[in-house]
Amino acid sequence: MQKLLKLFEQYRFWLLTAILMVVPLYPKFPAFRILGTYVAIRLEDFLILATVLVFSVPILANFKSLIRENITKSIILFVIIGGVSIFSGFYLTQTISLKIGLLHWIRRIEYISLFFVGYTYLLSEKKKGFAEYVVKILLLVNFIVFLYGFGQHYLNFPVIVTQNEEYSKGIALRWVPGAHINSTFAGHYDLASYLVLIIPIFVSAFFIVKDKISKLLLAVSTGIGFWLFSVAVSRISIVAFLIATTISLFLMKKYKEIVVVVFISIVAFGFSPDLRTRYGRIIDVVKQKISSVVVVYAQEDGNVNEDRSTSIRLKVEWPRAIRAFLKNPIVGTGYSSITLATDNDYLRALGETGILGLASFILILINIYLGLSKYKFTDNFESVFIASFIGSSIGIIVTALFLDIFEASKFAISYWLFAGISYGLTKISSTKTEII
Repeated sequence: MQKLLKLFEQYRFWLLTAILMVVPLYPKFPAFRILGTYVAIRLEDFLILATVLVFSVPILANFKSLIRENITKSIILFVIIGGVSIFSGFYLTQTISLKIGLLHWIRRIEYISLFFVGYTYLLSEKKKGFAEYVVKILLLVNFIVFLYGFGQHYLNFPVIVTQNEEYSKGIALRWVPGAHINSTFAGHYDLASYLVLIIPIFVSAFFIVKDKISKLLLAVSTGIGFWLFSVAVSRISIVAFLIATTISLFLMKKYKEIVVVVFISIVAFGFSPDLRTRYGRIIDVVKQKISSVVVVYAQEDGNVNEDRSTSIRLKVEWPRAIRAFLKNPIVGTGYSSITLATDNDYLRALGETGILGLASFILILINIYLGLSKYKFTDNFESVFIASFIGSSIGIIVTALFLDIFEASKFAISYWLFAGISYGLTKISSTKTEII
């Protein structure tokens, strides 16, 4: 029996490592499609299923302590309200297909289950140095993401995206000048949001490590991240990164370093012509709005001077979500009822799951923050990981005003796993760990 338990401990470690690496690195090729829908089952789904099954033993073993946690209660509430919204959408407002609605609901449960995987691993194994191990894995992942993105830009590597039904079948595209780079991710927004999660870790770790080789490695990895940010060309993610890094360093009491990092970041991103163009487009629209008291107006040649992304949100996606919300303000019109994109996670939650669904989701985020805020930060990797996750979460909360980021699988899986790891680290970490 002891040998069997030891074997399962090893399986848990390697499955956790596999998720940290496979989810961001393996392109979203469909393993097989579900008939009658555009939903596809992918390799990561099998990996997560195997992981949850293997982790079910420590999850059940820690059930009493888990159920007492406010974060657990809020997650259960979120899942229940999501289920109610599906049946309300199918039977009451008749705005969804029950099959597709359930698939969307299961997806969200799949993503958030990784919180319990990360949390219970730390609770059951109580491994010191795990945060440092995760940072090393993320350094490797970041380097591979860079290599593949570089290959897409300069060596004609295939591009796999899921931005529409046809592309989601796994069709290999090629990068063309003027397009965004998404590397191994399903879209450039997914890539940029993932970078918001990991690059602040490298920046914060740079200021606590003593070894020169480690400092050089972290500096290079941060530079690689800057390049990826620049070619992903996600304006809101740049802002989210600056917010995340500033908060991370503030929690680590690296006050002077904040000024240095923000200055270097602005200079580095300023060298990207694509970013300058996209930010400039917003500035131009704002100037014209002030001068003409309209957001968009027709020029003499018939062209429309507008920022396309903003226009789509204001004219199509956000009004659609609001209309769905007004149909059933309490529990919404059900998952999948307002199509694939809203480009605002909060309006999407309001439309699909109503006031109760949005409130339960916000409650999860609040409980995560309250659980992590009690941690005493110092110069060690546990502090780096937790501080960076808090900073990144606030950056992502801002990002969610403009993107459906918690529905992007590669990001969402990583986010909830990081949340569980951070939560677990607060339970077992000592403030006297050694620095490499």
